Amino acid sequence: MAAEAMQQPKRKMSLSARRQERMAWFFLLPTILIVISVAFYPLFNTFYVTFFDAKLGSSRAWEYIGLANYTKLLGSAQWWKSVWITIQFTVASVGLELALGLGIALVVSSKFAGRGLLRTAMLVPWAIPTAVSSQMWNWMYHDVFGVVNDFFTRIIPILPEKVAWTASSSLALWSLIAVDVWKTTPFMALLLLAGLQLIPADLYEAAAVDGATGWRNFISITLPLLRPAIVVALIFRTLDSLRVFDLFWIMTKNVDSMATLNRKNLVDFQQLGYGSTISVAIFVVIGIFVVFYMTFIYNRNEV
Repeated sequence: MAAEAMQQPKRKMSLSARRQERMAWFFLLPTILIVISVAFYPLFNTFYVTFFDAKLGSSRAWEYIGLANYTKLLGSAQWWKSVWITIQFTVASVGLELALGLGIALVVSSKFAGRGLLRTAMLVPWAIPTAVSSQMWNWMYHDVFGVVNDFFTRIIPILPEKVAWTASSSLALWSLIAVDVWKTTPFMALLLLAGLQLIPADLYEAAAVDGATGWRNFISITLPLLRPAIVVALIFRTLDSLRVFDLFWIMTKNVDSMATLNRKNLVDFQQLGYGSTISVAIFVVIGIFVVFYMTFIYNRNEV
């Protein structure tokens, strides 16, 4: 009798848990259907088109060509060049943004007069739409009227003559990296600042009693406890940088990211099948980075 009495609450709890699970699926179902319709179906359709020789605006029926588009892509020097440029852009911009963002976050997290105003002002570059900031920097980089050339040739005469920053194949990429760092460092600083706010002040007080210096506090307390926020910030910015489009498209035509190369083939050349193949390849490249972060960085830090 006692055993049966003990089993009844467990049975009731089990029924309640199943009821809650069914209710959760009921509320999630509309969201799942929306995600399938706006994400998975276009992705499947894009993958399907890669097996055809299809052109936009053509009345000719699609011709099934199997893996020919993938073979063409793997043998394309232009594609591998865009991958290398995109990876260079991602590594340089995200690395600089992390270093600068961490420094800014440490500064604005301390208490001083005007801290609130500084926190607001640092978000201005990030708040400006990328298309607007890209066009603004286009004028600043102008080889005749730009303030960048005026600064480096007249105010601080480092350069012997004016330079066409975004027109040069050797300087265009680093010019874009500088713009991206200027614009997106505040976002990195904001994420890291949120992580700094979660570190208990008691730890620093206890370390001060033990005679720890500022550098020792940073190495032993701040950096280890900030690691989850750093990992999340790196994931967000890496994925964003790998699919960069507007910055490259507006500011220069001399270097292509993976996204701008994809746009040229899809829209300019109207190669629907080959352009869809590039889209799938971009998805694979980004997926590789996601797996790397989740396997070797995210899980090891137990975020």
